[in-house]
Amino acid sequence: MLEIELDGKKVSVPEGSMVMHAAEAAGTYIPHFCYHKKLSIAANCRMCLVDVEKAPKPMPACATPVTQGMIVRTRSDKATKAQKSVMEFLLINHPLDCPICDQGGECQLQDLAVGYGSTSSRYAEEKRVVFHKDVGPLISMEEMSRCIHCTRCVRFGQEIAGVMELGMLHRGEHSEITSFVGRSVDSELSGNMIDVCPVGALTSKPFRYQARTWELSRRKSVSPHDSTGSNLVVQVKNHKVLRVVPFENEDVNECWIADRDRFSYEALNSEQRLTAPMIKQGGQWMVVDWNTALGYVADGLKRVKAEFGGQGIGVLGSASSTVEELHLLAKLARGLGSENVDHRTRQADFATTAGARWLGRSVASLSKLDRAFVVGSSLRKDHPLFAQRLRSAQRQGAEISRLAASTEDWAMPVAQSLVLSPSAWVQGLAGVAAAVALAKGVPAPVAAVADDAGKAIAESLLSAQQGAVLLGLSAARHPQASALLGLAQFIGQQTGCTVGFLGEGANEVGAQLVGALPGPGGLNAGQMLSQPMKALVLLNVEPVLDAADPAAAQRALAGSGLVVALTAFRDAAVENADVLLPIAPFSETAGAFVNAEGRVQSFHGVVRALGDSRPAWKVLRVLGSLLGLDGFNQESAEEVRAEALGDLTTLPGRLDNAGGVMPASLGVARGALQRLGEVPIYAVDGLVRRAPSLQSTQDGLRGRTAGLPASLWSSLGLKAGDQVRVRQGAGEARLEARLEAGLAEGVVRVPAGIQQTVGLGALFGDIVVEKA
Repeated sequence: MLEIELDGKKVSVPEGSMVMHAAEAAGTYIPHFCYHKKLSIAANCRMCLVDVEKAPKPMPACATPVTQGMIVRTRSDKATKAQKSVMEFLLINHPLDCPICDQGGECQLQDLAVGYGSTSSRYAEEKRVVFHKDVGPLISMEEMSRCIHCTRCVRFGQEIAGVMELGMLHRGEHSEITSFVGRSVDSELSGNMIDVCPVGALTSKPFRYQARTWELSRRKSVSPHDSTGSNLVVQVKNHKVLRVVPFENEDVNECWIADRDRFSYEALNSEQRLTAPMIKQGGQWMVVDWNTALGYVADGLKRVKAEFGGQGIGVLGSASSTVEELHLLAKLARGLGSENVDHRTRQADFATTAGARWLGRSVASLSKLDRAFVVGSSLRKDHPLFAQRLRSAQRQGAEISRLAASTEDWAMPVAQSLVLSPSAWVQGLAGVAAAVALAKGVPAPVAAVADDAGKAIAESLLSAQQGAVLLGLSAARHPQASALLGLAQFIGQQTGCTVGFLGEGANEVGAQLVGALPGPGGLNAGQMLSQPMKALVLLNVEPVLDAADPAAAQRALAGSGLVVALTAFRDAAVENADVLLPIAPFSETAGAFVNAEGRVQSFHGVVRALGDSRPAWKVLRVLGSLLGLDGFNQESAEEVRAEALGDLTTLPGRLDNAGGVMPASLGVARGALQRLGEVPIYAVDGLVRRAPSLQSTQDGLRGRTAGLPASLWSSLGLKAGDQVRVRQGAGEARLEARLEAGLAEGVVRVPAGIQQTVGLGALFGDIVVEKA
């Protein structure tokens, strides 16, 4: 530790710190623009000039290392004069458009101009003009004349998002920030550039001109889209969500959020929202009141139970539903005598672990790993903020390895890639396990031989001080998921690495903790979505988009009896529903999510429910009462949560990834083309599917195409813009073809969770691809 004197106060800071860090430790504010605590130091705005004793001129606080006994003055005449001079230069070319600027009211330049600006300008020449750029549907660069060249956006892309999408052209006052050769900004974290911009140069296109910042009320919430559990600040005007920005939480999302967390709010205000209960009569939808709708559902469930018993009733929830909703859903089913309860609609292997599957370590610790092995994940798109954490670890020297069907760009160097078709993943992972066993001198769990990549991955993990084996969404959805887990556990035990699941939805861990899983003799989600049920209750589930086998789900729904859908959208993909009950999305209800590390995060509704919609936990509570079931008299979401989760101090003991099995055989490679059925980043749930801005991005458009390896692309004679016909079983889909050079031979990436592929079968399986 070094001690310096700052404005007459003694401050101790670690060696290597800058004066800016000492000022933060002392609670002293030094004006700045280019400095950001999460980005590298650029020292190009010069606003943070301070007076350092014995220095011949003012020094930038952000780039001046502290030395023992240094004396710094931040408010001396010398420092203040330097700061005011910098402000004068910054304002020379800045347009006088604060009244119409979206940044007005929350602009650092405005704030600092009050303290350091002059009442008049000595500059009489023409101001420069920078022409606007179109960089996509999310970020507006319409007024780049406002840019002060702090380069925060450039450094964010390089260091946090991992993709340098913006850069600076020219020199001096001709400098300007632009994208490369007219490209759009396509990172899944791009919206954070809006937050780091200290002026109104980068603003939100969907929010543009919607409201002034001082008109917005700010309320905390939690993102429902992935297992990170990102903390949000939802900004509201006239009971309408108009903007979403990050709430800083170093342990979860730091100060970043993914674009789907930021822009999916468009769906909350969409015309597709269901605002009143509806019953289908004679093939036509009729709007009814709540009493009529719930009475109809209760009578129907009683009739099914009386005729077929409780096991004729199935209930399916979603990993994006709250703890309270899933608890009451499971309680409702069991009250009716049914153990047919599940939330794992996209899984194919339903073997359960001893406890709730989870990350195996804290989210924050991902940034501190020195070795990581990711199995079966499109990491960057499935978990943008987990990818950012691993990117941070890699920048500090960590080795990241993967087992996947593609060498897709993760926006970071990947040390080793074991690229295999999905049917060979178990064999590939068994090879890594065998290489680990050989190095440790222990028997291999199964007879297998590792190739060079597998041996290199084993060597990397064996050298880990802080290592993790992470199973992604495709590994969890794989037909041999249990075998992948068993092999991962062996590797973890022998190398000292933790083993964990990256997790699906905001509340997959919570769903397991509250028992949204089949009981003894109960049907799992795959069984309920592959055979007709006498009655089926769906909570936040669109079966043909959320099922592991959409074609089977369509057939099962067509033959089912009473189908009740609790949904926020009237165009929900539940064609055979008999009743639609309008429930409130996360922004209109109180609840809690349990993220991948087992962190319980509660939130309140930020706006009142739209129309006649109601929080799902209240709907389920009233339905339970109408059915005459015990235990449905809770008065608040907090009361339901306490009942659902019990003693939170025991929660860590309920998290356990044990339960994998060793494969009986490694199988053989198949000659047929194999489908890699991943869910695109903007198709994971009903909210992102209905957010127009997200669907217009490159990721949104790419999520509706079929990715083909180079050999298949050539053999079919395809060129850009051509379409292919994909056949799987009796189903068929027609998609635009896209060359994806990194795909393993014989693998075709055919997206799931989109309307175009609902006629196809399982996410993994043999397919036929022809030029359309």
